[in-house]
Amino acid sequence: MQKLIYVADDEKNIRNLIKVVLEKDGYKVETFETGDILLDAFGKKKCDLIILDIMMPGSSGFIICAKLREISDVPIIILTAKDTEEDFISGISLGSDDYITKPFRPVKLTMRVKAMLRWVDMYTQVSKSDEEIIFGDITIYPSKLTAHCNKEILNFTKMEFNLLAYLVENKEKAVSRQELLNAIWGYDSDVESRATDDAVKRLRRKLDNAGSCVSIDTVWGYGFKTGKKSGEPGD
Repeated sequence: MQKLIYVADDEKNIRNLIKVVLEKDGYKVETFETGDILLDAFGKKKCDLIILDIMMPGSSGFIICAKLREISDVPIIILTAKDTEEDFISGISLGSDDYITKPFRPVKLTMRVKAMLRWVDMYTQVSKSDEEIIFGDITIYPSKLTAHCNKEILNFTKMEFNLLAYLVENKEKAVSRQELLNAIWGYDSDVESRATDDAVKRLRRKLDNAGSCVSIDTVWGYGFKTGKKSGEPGD
């Protein structure tokens, strides 16, 4: 079934470029001049993925992203000319799943879109499993698409859920950044590893805030390994 993608950007040439590039790859694309118009359209008809510019007339992409997250877990890619750490963190913390800066190469955008839709399918496949995954004080419920720490639910995005599940399932070994990029994002091996590093940082923060004994340790120059914090029961 053809995937439907919504794009909001106040620059007509950018909207047209994205539409042409993605439709060439077989996607159906609808474009909007503002995020407010996109949000209204989404309320009437859901789509499979959203690409949002940050600086637009009316509500910013950040505000639209936050509003979308209140009603849906649709994948969201932030597209913007801004490239500061604060903007990246703001977009991710408000619920976006990826971040691309202008100017961008069309091949990079299509790669990100394909990867995003790929992990949505992966998330759906994981949800078909009824077997609980337990490690330390974390319990992952694939069929419910949730994870608990000491019986308290952990609020994860789809990508964070997939990442945690993958790391826990491979807890006996160090997992390389390249492996995570391929397994979770679907990126080629030559893609920058910032996506994995930032996703792991968010996971660590949420696990720490929940008081979990589970740790995600950096294996310098390679990747990450899941373990338990020193001094915790079971060490």
